[in-house]
Formats: sequence, structure tokens, C-alpha cells
Amino acid sequence: MTSNLFQSFQLNDAITLQNRILMAPLTRCMADDNLVPTKAMADYYARRADTGLIISEAVVIRPDAQGNPNVPGLFTPEQIKGWRQVTDAVHANGGKMFAQLWHTGRLAHSYFYGGGDVLAPSALAIEGTVPRQRELVYETPKAVTIEDIEQLIKDYSQAAANAIDAGFDGVEIHGANGYLVDQFLHHSSNIRQDKFGGSPENMTRFPLAVVDAISERIGEHHTALRLSPGAYHYMEEDSRDRLVFDYLLAELEQRNLAYLHVGIFDDSMIFTSLDGRVSAYMRAHYSKTLVGVGSYTPRTGSLAISEEKFDLLAIGRPLIANPDYVTKVKMGEALIEFSDDMLSQLI
Repeated sequence: MTSNLFQSFQLNDAITLQNRILMAPLTRCMADDNLVPTKAMADYYARRADTGLIISEAVVIRPDAQGNPNVPGLFTPEQIKGWRQVTDAVHANGGKMFAQLWHTGRLAHSYFYGGGDVLAPSALAIEGTVPRQRELVYETPKAVTIEDIEQLIKDYSQAAANAIDAGFDGVEIHGANGYLVDQFLHHSSNIRQDKFGGSPENMTRFPLAVVDAISERIGEHHTALRLSPGAYHYMEEDSRDRLVFDYLLAELEQRNLAYLHVGIFDDSMIFTSLDGRVSAYMRAHYSKTLVGVGSYTPRTGSLAISEEKFDLLAIGRPLIANPDYVTKVKMGEALIEFSDDMLSQLI
């Protein structure tokens, strides 16, 4: 019933996956105080190298991108070297790995980078406190200038080049879940009146510029993107967002990315179909390689692939609980249930 999960998959001319099971990006906050990946992280990822592709936990592209403690970075020589031991371990076990590039935008906090502006499309504060460091209250961001935007695009491109230097097989741009790229795509977080706001074309200008800059730097076949159209994480729903994503997906259809990845937290009726899955909306607007995610079991994920709802299946928490997930599913063995206690350790 799940045999299609174990078929190899030609991602593109450059990359072939050994199966259709991907490891979803899972924030673990286990880097050292300089945001350098550790040996424990190398061991953690290496144990999951039998998945078709590992997508790393989100990796900050520069100091002001940080919104959680002890997340890994990819902007210093030490961080690049630290990631190299991770990718070497994954490759030694026959796996492939993409780095997920991350800027948290208005979900950043200046505490982590010694003061300075928090950046966002618009100067719109959000309520709440920083995960894992609840004494930190979110700050009012500065609306990025044109010069800020140009520098951000360069820094995304440089982080992608750093990822290749660190041995990654490619990168996934984190454009989902209310972080910087996603903030440009929603009317409740982007109230700009310049060429980066107001209309679908303008609101997608920065995300597409990041995609194109990275594609030019490391190649389209090594560039992927994660989107969550209906993930109103620290945002208010707005029906106008549908036109923004309609336009964005049409533009992405004209490019040749490695894949497009459906983000989580998508429960808005603006985008979901009768089955409650935003992936149906994305599939209707994007015909190329699509990665599905969201509490799928091996059986339901396999069925969704056979019904062409998406092409690859990303697995999250079950892969924390079961480093040998692929083997267990293939052999029909019982999976260990995930528990929150597992979040405090790398197993």
C-alpha cells in the first residue's frame, strides 16, 4: 500500500532522490552560542540520511534574521565549517540535504544580535513573546527601505552560496509561516505603497527577486521554495491575499525550481479546498514538483501521491521519534509515537 513512497524520484537533471520521503524542516535550537552546528547535530541528521532528501532546520542568513535562541546560522566561516561536518555525515550515509534559508522579519528580536532594528515590510508590531525565551516581548519593526531590500536580496544569495560551500545539495527558501518573505505576501503585514506593496505584482516582487537571485547564484535546480498561503501566523486573514498567491504561483510556474513545498498551519478557507488541504490549491496553480506535508501517515501520504495531489511527502515529528522511519515503514513495523519530551534532545 505504500510502495510508491520507495520509488526513486528524478528531482531534475542534477538531483535524483532515492525515495519520495523527505525530512521536513524541524526547528531544534541545538546550535552553540555562536550559531555553529554541533557534532550532535551531524549525528542527528546522519541517522536520517535514508530519506530521499533532508531539509535542514531553518538557518538564519544574517544576524538580524534571528528570532529564536541557538538556531544555526550560515553567514560566518565557523558556521559554514560546522555545517560541512553535518553534510559530510549525511553524504557518507548516502543522503542528500538542502539548507532552509530563513529570515524571521518582524518575528526577530534585537536581543539576539546586540541591538538594532528589527526589519519587516511595514512597521506593524505583533503581540506576544519569543518562543523558548518568553521574557522577550516582540518589538515594533522598522519598515525596510529600498536599500534594505536590495541588501537582503544580496544576503539571501550569499547565504545560498555559503550553503553550497558547506556541502549542501541545494537550498529551500523559507517563504512560509509568517516570516519575512511571507510577510511581503499578505495584506495584513504589508501595507506598503511603493513598488513592494499594494498589488499582487508589487507584493511578490521581493520574494521573486530572492528566488531569482539565488537561482542565478547556485542554479534553479538547486533552489526550492516553501510557501504557506493560508498560514495566518501572527496575521489577520484577508481575502485579497488569494490574488497575490495566484500571481506568485503563475510566476513560479514559469521557472524551473527544484520543488515547491507546502507549508504547515494552512487552515484558511481562503485557500483550502473541501478536503481541508491547501496543497489542492497549490496543485491547481502549480504543475511542477510539489511537496506535501501535514500529519500524513505513510498510508495517507502514499494515497495522496497516487492521486497526484503532490509528488513528494515531507515527514516532520515522526522523524524526530523514529530516526529509522524509512526502514520501519518499508518493513511494516510500528512507529514510535512522538512526544513533546523528545524536543529537548537530539535522538
